[in-house]
Formats: sequence, C-alpha cells, structure tokens
Amino acid sequence: HQPRLLFMDEPTVGIDPQSRRNILDSVKQLNRQGMTILYTTHYMEEAEELSDRVGIIDHGKLIALGTQRELTRLVGQWDTLRLHLSESDDVAPLADGLPTLPEVLQATALDHQVALIVPDTHEALPPVLSRAVELGYKVRSVDIEEPNLEAVFLHLTGRALRD
Repeated sequence: HQPRLLFMDEPTVGIDPQSRRNILDSVKQLNRQGMTILYTTHYMEEAEELSDRVGIIDHGKLIALGTQRELTRLVGQWDTLRLHLSESDDVAPLADGLPTLPEVLQATALDHQVALIVPDTHEALPPVLSRAVELGYKVRSVDIEEPNLEAVFLHLTGRALRD
C-alpha cells in the first residue's frame, strides 16, 4: 500500500530524542518519495524542519497559511544581518550610510558591529559587503538571523505557545 497522503497528528509528543529523530527522518524520506504529509505539531522547530507550507491554527480556525518566508513577511518579520568589524573601526558612519541601500531597512551601530534589518539576506549581503569595503571597513564575520515560526505564531495569536 502506497498512500499519496498521510495524516500525522503530533507524532513526537512524549517520546525520547532518538525515536523523535527517527520519525522526523522517516517523514522527510516519505516526502522525498512524493507523499504529501499533513503534519500537526506544537513544536515550531519541527514545522520549520519538515514543512514546505505551514498553516497556523488558533482555537480551531486557520489564521495563516504559506511558506515560512511568506508567513514571516506577512507579519513584518525581517532577517537580521550582523556585520562584525575590526575593533579599531568606528562603526557609526557605516551604520549611518547603509540604510541608503535599497536592500537595507534599518542599521544600528553596536560594539564593533552593525546590525541590519533586511527583507532578504541573499539580496542584501553583496551590496552591504561592497559598501563596507568601499568605505574602508574590514568585515571579520557575518551572522545571519532569520525569523522563525514561533515569532509568527506569537505575533498572530498574541499568546504564548500552548496546548
């Protein structure tokens, strides 16, 4: 029997970590084989790992549906880029100049780093790095923080995660 659709209702509740990993790996394998899986969970990290599309249900009503990226944009959640600069650099001029790029919504100067709010990390990173180099800064490293589904859930429901 090879069903095209599988319903799984909170399959990892109350199980040990090894069994949980086995279930998650099996779900991914079934999906790669072409099976559609309707997977319910309260664990947002599972939804992020497994899902192409996510529906958020609150009090029995579907309140949002889309890809993780679509849902985070729906509620105004953006990526954060953190540029770690040389300790000798004065980061304020860079933070002041980066919002002139169309890919940057906001820039904040911190201790030896600049935190940038951007709609899309992949589009923003090349021009941001180019501008930093043009202005004579040495970027030591870059951290990328993408919004997660827990932030979306809390924004949409106004409440903490619950059963």
